[in-house]
Amino acid sequence: MGKLWSIIPHEFRRPTLGVVATILLRAILNFVGVATLIPVLLLVINSENIASSEYLSTLYNTLNLSTYQQFAVVVCISVVAILLVKNIAIMLLYRSERNYTFSLYKYLSERLYRGYYNRGLGFIKQSNTAVLNRNVNVVSLIFVTGVLKPIATILGEGLLMLLIFIALLLYSPIVALIAMGLFMPIAVAFYLLMRRKLNAIGERENVAQRTKGRIVAETFRGYADIEIGGAFPLSYKHFSEAMDEVIKLRKQHATIGMLPQMFTEVGLALGLTTLIILSLSGATENLTLLLGIFAIAAVRLLPSLRTIMASWSSIRYNRYTIDTLTECTDEQLTPITDSNERISFSHNIELRNIAFSFEDATTPLLRELSLTINKGERVGIKGASGVGKTTLFNLILGLYRPTAGAIYIDGVELNESNIRKWQNSIGYVSQSVFITDGSLVENIAFGCESDNIDYNRVNEVIELANLKEFINTLPQGIHTHIGEQGSKISGGQRQRIGIARALYKNADILLFDEATSSLDNTTEESINNAISDLANSNRSLTIVVIAHRESSLEYCDRIITLQ
Repeated sequence: MGKLWSIIPHEFRRPTLGVVATILLRAILNFVGVATLIPVLLLVINSENIASSEYLSTLYNTLNLSTYQQFAVVVCISVVAILLVKNIAIMLLYRSERNYTFSLYKYLSERLYRGYYNRGLGFIKQSNTAVLNRNVNVVSLIFVTGVLKPIATILGEGLLMLLIFIALLLYSPIVALIAMGLFMPIAVAFYLLMRRKLNAIGERENVAQRTKGRIVAETFRGYADIEIGGAFPLSYKHFSEAMDEVIKLRKQHATIGMLPQMFTEVGLALGLTTLIILSLSGATENLTLLLGIFAIAAVRLLPSLRTIMASWSSIRYNRYTIDTLTECTDEQLTPITDSNERISFSHNIELRNIAFSFEDATTPLLRELSLTINKGERVGIKGASGVGKTTLFNLILGLYRPTAGAIYIDGVELNESNIRKWQNSIGYVSQSVFITDGSLVENIAFGCESDNIDYNRVNEVIELANLKEFINTLPQGIHTHIGEQGSKISGGQRQRIGIARALYKNADILLFDEATSSLDNTTEESINNAISDLANSNRSLTIVVIAHRESSLEYCDRIITLQ
């Protein structure tokens, strides 16, 4: 319970107590609804019961009615009115609980989304994105609907059962003892038999669902390789196996879900049988009244017991979500800022005795690296694969943090307080430029709301990136959708869009991470010429390029070789 409470954010804890109060109030209202049926039962059995009932006779005399039949009509109409008001009140209370539940779902889902993002590039690369996707979009919802909501249900229904039992105990101890003697063992037996099995089923389904998500994501992301390599039959086999596992587990859970109804119906039959036997043996009188009271109580007790057992089943089944959400409970989230403020960059970038190693690495990838890049300089970086060229870029970009040493911009150390300002000053073109499933202009003005796009600037960078001729062939020009991950464009066009995106920012420094390595020679030469033209047309623009081939670095002022 402590771990569960720790997941609830501080700003939701007071509303949580308010929701508990509404749950208790709903339970009391439900008890009132059951209690109001007792006068109707007495009237149905025998209208003469009015005279023998202290409360009914007092009410009858107060109303000053002429016949018991008139009084019966008034009582029935009153009960209907009370039940109507009660249910309206319960609906209003439930609405507040519903709003709380889905507000908490939104908060937890957004927190996971931000939490994973804030952990940085290293965490994301080491994680399975299909699992992260499921955690953000599914696990939070399952937690509030499959754990918190059932807890609230157990609390409310449990209180209602307690109130009904107390009332039965005061009115007819025999009926109360029979009810408790039948229903309590049912609940205890269900708990003892199913608690471990349900937990195991829930954890196994979570693993199977993650496997399915991973296979689907990999299939569509790697379609060409999977098709050419003839790997789809194996992928489909694994997907089908995971689906079979999910179906098998769901069947088991559905079967367990039917047990409460079976147990409670058998319990009801046993209760009625016990009352009849006691009456026949002379142990109790007025069998009709006792059966009626037991039936009214059972009408509400049985659904409550079934609901409690089903809710407990849901909690055990979805218990794994608690561990997932606990990961981000105490994590400090970086505030989301939409500022265009930049760090001053007038002189140079200095890397002083930089070292870097990944968490699971035994030796540093970079060590004691010192480097100065002056403003307006064109610097090429080359070296063998795996030597740390891209890692060096990720350090300069602020995507990784040095394990030793520091990076300085005009003598100011790069840290958490100014890294966003520095990234606002950088344009970055990777080997495979990220393309969203949107229009070409949305990919150039990346991160801008549609209403805030500067179309004059867009047209300028289209010219600079030599995209004009390509755009003239598109059916809707710059507003043409170019497909998920740029599926409707070529590799060269993708890289030019990346250059246009970097230029749209009016960046002070452009970083090209093997931006032409995947292109054919002609396209590579065209892209390199475009970069060279940029360098010659704006001498204040700093350009740093990673490339394998010397020919891609001919326009650089100097070339650094990493070893």
